[in-house]
Amino acid sequence: MDINGNVALVTGGTSGLGLATVRRLAACGARVVFLGRSAERAEKVLADLGDAAVFVPGDVTRTEDVADAVDRAVSLGRLGAVVCCAGVALPGRTVGRDGPLPMEAFEHVVRVNLLGTFDTVRLGARAMAQNDPVDGDRGVVVCTSSIAAYEGQEGQVAYTASKAAVAGMTLPLARDLARHAIRVVTIAPGLFETPMVEGLSRPAREALTRQTPHPVRLGRPEEFASLVSHVVENPMFNGEVVRLDGAVRLGPI
Repeated sequence: MDINGNVALVTGGTSGLGLATVRRLAACGARVVFLGRSAERAEKVLADLGDAAVFVPGDVTRTEDVADAVDRAVSLGRLGAVVCCAGVALPGRTVGRDGPLPMEAFEHVVRVNLLGTFDTVRLGARAMAQNDPVDGDRGVVVCTSSIAAYEGQEGQVAYTASKAAVAGMTLPLARDLARHAIRVVTIAPGLFETPMVEGLSRPAREALTRQTPHPVRLGRPEEFASLVSHVVENPMFNGEVVRLDGAVRLGPI
């Protein structure tokens, strides 16, 4: 499906992978609606992209906010792509120095990463199902998992559970939505230059970088966004989880 002329919805679009995706899709000719919590960061995006982007303030844990973003996208034209990038990572061991991992922390990560993703998919798919097919597609959904879904490290139990669930629901989502001519693909990025990694110490960042066989560096958000655009445009990409990680395989720590 040609991105040009379609409307795209991106959650978590004010920073990191989501921001790079907003910029990429806009450059490809889409009108991009992005959902996020930071109006300050959104202002900078809008200053750069002008009429190509529309910001909807909100949180993926609130169905009403997701619905508002979908409605805004539909009001602008043909909603052809939904990209779920909103996510959080709250490290914590199952039993740590202060006792067991608080259930509130575990639930929050799952609510953002898994429930927020599914809420966006189901509401976005309902809207895209009303489209006339273009190049055989009524729409395309791209979700974001993580290589932690396969090799979760110590202290990543909540994050890993949420991202493994996103990876696991990819194929049944694709099968559910095939009758509506909507494709679903999930990207599982490795170690990328995002706010989640930027908060680490320099030695920790360097240690992570050395784990990647080639290229020996952190991934760039623009590389994630490039794959998103390819998924949208390639009609045979469906029901798959794609690792984007430079061949890294995470150890236990």
